Amino acid sequence: MQGRSLAIWTFAVTSVALIMVMLDNLVVSTALNVIRQELGATIEQLEWTVNAYTLTFAVFLLTGAALGDRFGRRRMFIIGVAIFTAASAFAAMSTNVEMLLVGRRAQGIGAAIVTPLTLTMLSAAVAAERRGVALGAWGAVGGMAVAIGPLVGGAIVEGVAWNWIFWVNVPIGIALIPLAWFGLQESYGADRRLDIPGLTLASAGLFGIVWALVNGNGEGWTSPVIVGALVAGAALIAGFVWWERRTRAPMLPPHFFRSRSFDFANLAAMLMSFGMFGSIFLLVQFLQFARAYSPLEAGMAILPWTMAPIFVAPIAGALSDRIGGGLLMGSGLTLQAIGLAWLGLVSSTTVAYGEMVMPFIISGVGMGLFFAPMANVILSSVRSEEEGKASGASSAIRELGGVFGVAILAAIFAREGSFQSPQAFVDGMIPAVLLGAGVVAIGAVAAFLIPRPARRDATAAEAVPTGAQRPAQVYVTVDD
Repeated sequence: MQGRSLAIWTFAVTSVALIMVMLDNLVVSTALNVIRQELGATIEQLEWTVNAYTLTFAVFLLTGAALGDRFGRRRMFIIGVAIFTAASAFAAMSTNVEMLLVGRRAQGIGAAIVTPLTLTMLSAAVAAERRGVALGAWGAVGGMAVAIGPLVGGAIVEGVAWNWIFWVNVPIGIALIPLAWFGLQESYGADRRLDIPGLTLASAGLFGIVWALVNGNGEGWTSPVIVGALVAGAALIAGFVWWERRTRAPMLPPHFFRSRSFDFANLAAMLMSFGMFGSIFLLVQFLQFARAYSPLEAGMAILPWTMAPIFVAPIAGALSDRIGGGLLMGSGLTLQAIGLAWLGLVSSTTVAYGEMVMPFIISGVGMGLFFAPMANVILSSVRSEEEGKASGASSAIRELGGVFGVAILAAIFAREGSFQSPQAFVDGMIPAVLLGAGVVAIGAVAAFLIPRPARRDATAAEAVPTGAQRPAQVYVTVDD
């Protein structure tokens, strides 16, 4: 399989895999109310139902990329799909919250292997002149999968049962394995060493911080166990940074952060995920608990939000090479911040659905403008042989934003409100969603600071120094 056919096949296989793993970021959101009732879960356990997946996903993304570089990207992609599929079956058979959390963590490990490899394999299979469009489409697929998660989850929960949100992954994963084995080309990265100390420090540090954020309300924010977890987590993260600056094979190369494009794009992505994931976690439950929507009705209610990226993202991806991804990303986050703030201000126990439609649409358009150019901006800021690590790093940073968003906004909700009554729920949700909107607005500022691309001819591009863009690129950012 060569040329255009290989590119199309690679896009098809990696897109299906990406949809499968990204759906599970939020597909469980519309099932949370049912899980709370059937399994007797607390608000902290509901947070971990989301964060058990996203935290392991974020922590192991860098490792997933490194494993692909060392052992073969196609081989590790297939292993990742197999792990995710088996973990989905385990989660589907859960009879208690503890069993569900084990399955969610294992899903996160499989997704962490699959996600960065979809991007690096697609980037290698597509001609340089079509790279912006292809990566824009990849970003649009990922963004759409995240956005339609609540709708898919609601339809499954209401139509069958909550555990079928996991069973549905099983036949898809089984079908993907032979398609990937026979249709994708094997490739390796230039650096095949694994950074075990870095992985250990990052994993332990992030777990300590997130555990403290999730359990702070229950234990008390000044309790020794919470303060100790925060301090220990911060110390381990500091140790991770120290180690990465000294080891010969860092899982997160420090020189990535010498590029303004890489820095501001990842900061914007982290803050976007913080506001979006944290807000959706509460808004979907608001529709079910405070407004008495069924799971399917809740998923359909946010359809204006989830459908907009389908139409906007392809256009944004095509434009990202021409006008600069930073401008598109900043505009998208501005719209998303406006939409979230609007939702926070109009939410009440009696709000009419019609008052929520326009902010949903605005948020959806903003999401479409953001996701499509993001991948192109980040990969264009590193050398081609470093795309695997850059993909893993950016995905990890984005997922961590979602982890912190769910943890912190849920902590604010628990402090100001509760599930005792619809009004108590609204009292807790409004300040949390407004904070989410403010964080996304800061992300918009970061995106606008991404340097705009400067047009150069191919010869000039080849003279770009080490650490800049790949020679085949026609556009380079001014910080390179």
